[in-house]
Amino acid sequence: MAADIPKTVQDLNSYTVLEIAKLVKQLEEEWGVSAAAPVAMAAAPAAGGGGGAAAPAAEEKTTFDVILKEMGANKIGVIKEVRAAVPGLGLAEAKALVEGAPKTMKEGVTKEEAEEIKKKVEAAGAKVEIK
Repeated sequence: MAADIPKTVQDLNSYTVLEIAKLVKQLEEEWGVSAAAPVAMAAAPAAGGGGGAAAPAAEEKTTFDVILKEMGANKIGVIKEVRAAVPGLGLAEAKALVEGAPKTMKEGVTKEEAEEIKKKVEAAGAKVEIK
């Protein structure tokens, strides 16, 4: 079993970012787990003896998804910005993502990174939503 791990890693290196994301989602569904970091668990002990008022603060969202809602008129410019925002995304994958809007561009990013991506892609003419 352990000898197969390097081969598996090598095989995964040939996948695109979108293919890896689909694989992760399928594994999460199949195994009933989540690849997201348990941030709320780390924040809960810090709230400690603060009583019930501190609990909602621990649920504050720390990761965001950037969703391309509409392509806009400048398709080529939007494709360029999408490729810049999603490392490892090939031209064909970026084109398919843009033409298939609404689609998730990037998942699990910080609020600052999500805002930066939104700003750049909207400057190219698309409509973007952050969830």
